[in-house]
Amino acid sequence: MAWITMVGIEDATGLLATIYKSALQRAGKVFNILRIQSINPPVLRSGLGTYRELMFGESPLSRAQREMIAVAVSNTNMCHY
Repeated sequence: MAWITMVGIEDATGLLATIYKSALQRAGKVFNILRIQSINPPVLRSGLGTYRELMFGESPLSRAQREMIAVAVSNTNMCHY
């Protein structure tokens, strides 16, 4: 089984601390989907930007349609996210 090193909230500094703080304000916790990317905060920041653009940016798809696509992809990948 693979193991991914994750930086804990209490150990986060700089950019990662900023990202974690934002996550805590938004959701009340830092989900593992963010924590698994914590060893490379610039990549995490880019991934979050891509997610926000895909889910909230201008698109002919509604927000509900985008969520449905995300759920179908996650289900196909057997991922609970």
